Amino acid sequence: MGEPHVLLLGAPGAGKGTQSKRLAEAFGIEHVTTGDALRSNKDMDIGHMDTEYDTPRAYMEAGELVPDAVVNEIVKTALRSADGYVLDGYPRNLDQAEYLSEITDLDAVVFLDVSNAELVDRLTGRRVCDDCGANYHVEFSPPENEGVCDGCGGELIQRDDDTEDTVRDRLEVYEENTAPVVDHYREKGVLVEVDGEGAPDEVFEGISDVVDDAAN
Repeated sequence: MGEPHVLLLGAPGAGKGTQSKRLAEAFGIEHVTTGDALRSNKDMDIGHMDTEYDTPRAYMEAGELVPDAVVNEIVKTALRSADGYVLDGYPRNLDQAEYLSEITDLDAVVFLDVSNAELVDRLTGRRVCDDCGANYHVEFSPPENEGVCDGCGGELIQRDDDTEDTVRDRLEVYEENTAPVVDHYREKGVLVEVDGEGAPDEVFEGISDVVDDAAN
């Protein structure tokens, strides 16, 4: 087998982004996220598709959601150029999961299992530097001085989408749209669940073991 094709699933706050980056570095594969893929291909010509706009950029500038068909095309382009990858943030629904199965073969599907109570704690505790964008957490990675960025001295703020009401809304949306994707892979017998509530190094070790097993 060549470089591994890994899908990492989990709710907002489960640690997908952090663990995906580590996995990509450790295995020498691409970290493919929907957001990065969109930004890299925002001027892609989609005029041949039956869509309202001719580029993803037009949707983004209009503040509209990019249709699934366009996201699918962009992810396909990103995966085509990667020998190995860890896919993070896609698929978000069952239609995307079906499409993914048509364009690539997955070697490992890993689900980071984190309770809702823990997810709320993680997401509401996040603080972001208003100047440089550095991320902190009041419990897990606090700054040296409360409310002040270690790097640039800027003010640390809580983003609007990190308030408890907004976080709970985000988790409800996840349960409605993306949790069925997890069930889909579980029913196919390919899903491996990793406890996502341990220390980051422990979680990474668990994911790495799954990928190592898939590669051998």
